[in-house]
Amino acid sequence: MPHIDFLKDLVIIMAAAVVVVAMLRRLHVPTIAGFILTGVLVGPTSLGLVDQTHQVEVLAETGVVLLLFGIGLELSLGRVRRLWKAVLLGGGAQVGMTIGITVLVATGWFGLPLASAVFLGCVLAVSSTAVVLRGLSERGEIEAPHGRLAVGILIFQDLCVIPMVLAVPFLAGSGGSLQDVVTTIATALAILGGVLAAASVVVPRALAFVARTKERELFILCVFLICFGTAWTVSLAGVSLALGAFLAGLVVAGSEYRHQAMADLLPARDVLASVFFVSVGMLLDFSGMFAHFSQTFGLLGCILVGKFAVVLAAALLLRLPLSVGVLSAAALCQVGEFSFVLLSAASGTGLLDAALANNLVLSVILSMVLTPMAIAAGPRLASRAARVPWLNRTLGAEPPGVDACEPHCDHVLVVGYGTTGRAVCRALRAGGHAYVAVDENPDRVRAANAAGHRAVLGNAAQQAVLEDLGCPHARLVVLSVSDPKEAELLVRRIHEVVPAVDIVVRSQYEMDSGPLRVAGAREVVSSEETSRVATVRAALTALEDWKVEAEPAEAG
Repeated sequence: MPHIDFLKDLVIIMAAAVVVVAMLRRLHVPTIAGFILTGVLVGPTSLGLVDQTHQVEVLAETGVVLLLFGIGLELSLGRVRRLWKAVLLGGGAQVGMTIGITVLVATGWFGLPLASAVFLGCVLAVSSTAVVLRGLSERGEIEAPHGRLAVGILIFQDLCVIPMVLAVPFLAGSGGSLQDVVTTIATALAILGGVLAAASVVVPRALAFVARTKERELFILCVFLICFGTAWTVSLAGVSLALGAFLAGLVVAGSEYRHQAMADLLPARDVLASVFFVSVGMLLDFSGMFAHFSQTFGLLGCILVGKFAVVLAAALLLRLPLSVGVLSAAALCQVGEFSFVLLSAASGTGLLDAALANNLVLSVILSMVLTPMAIAAGPRLASRAARVPWLNRTLGAEPPGVDACEPHCDHVLVVGYGTTGRAVCRALRAGGHAYVAVDENPDRVRAANAAGHRAVLGNAAQQAVLEDLGCPHARLVVLSVSDPKEAELLVRRIHEVVPAVDIVVRSQYEMDSGPLRVAGAREVVSSEETSRVATVRAALTALEDWKVEAEPAEAG
């Protein structure tokens, strides 16, 4: 029975994923990489435990829709509007440079026809929205400067898929006029805008109506209806289901029901998204990979290095710090799942010969497999790049120095102007202590200065920045960054530059305290430990209050 076979395949995938991911997590391998490697193992070209992949791919497509809807929930239309520079300038520069460089290399060095080179550039220009956003979301970096740039570029890439697909017949010499292409794109954009405008009006009212029934199951059903309904409607305009779901999430994120929708969505989203990453690994053909080893890995190396350089150049064009460019480039240096859509559209047109197309598919899958590890290695790469002053000066990425009015002696250096950094700055100002804050996010720096705090844009991993901020003469350094690995690298760097300075670090989890103290932190304040102590204290206080109230009642 077909449905029994599908259930068997699903059980095999889930069992293998539990074992493989659990084992790899002990080696600190990212979860997404574990799921992709699970697919490689159980797929038809490896152990062959799952040989019918079509139904798995259908389920995986559902997972992608839920994944992108959840990512949209974490943002909002207001936040995306603030990303206009990253979307238009960053995305436009990245896609344009990728296509341009590919055309020059493919036509000049490999003799490809111009049309084939342009199509190849379109395929290489898109990155994996699902893999990148899941990786950034897991690390809590979507709102970081490099996360905002990556999201902006991904949005532009996904929107470009529509004209790219429409351009395939014209590149192959079998299309109509340019006017037909322009008309089709304009129609698609009009439908897209109309759906978003209607959703912005209808969705909040629909959620409010359903919420008043106080039926949780009905609310969950309504959330899923909005997710898949908007994605399907937008797909009628030629937009991908994933981008449609992302836009639906942005609409819901603007309502007061965002947090409940996220809580109801998370279990299904995480399970089905995991199936998607497993399905990516199942596409990898080991026999084809080793049969064309040099071509496949040569193409893979060109993709990773070339896209890394292009994204880095786009970040520097936006006048972002070098570290932000490196982190963004590490996240976006792969080719994404929408490249399969383009290759499918070009099937049978002769734009790419069969050998090149097969090697390209293998290279794309391998680049997606490597993405989680590239994202994890990003902070270390950025830290090492920041230690090369001449590189920062040559690329024009060196952040501005400290103004003359800033303190340079016996002050507190606050690294990271997030929620904790703001609270520390307020307390220092109230206590009359000299301080200066440093952050890589320009929006946070502007907010700090608007609030009357002394703050500058800069990367605290750079020795020149630490010296400009007077770190060798500082009384204390307070470090508040979200990524524990980045925090550890910053502590080591500050300790190398100024061994005697005291460093206080805020960490999320108690297990991160040990490595931070070994790196040189004097004190580590764990959010996990603080909340535990506060909860115990509140519980005991409540019991004492109850006891005091109960004694007079018993006496009466």
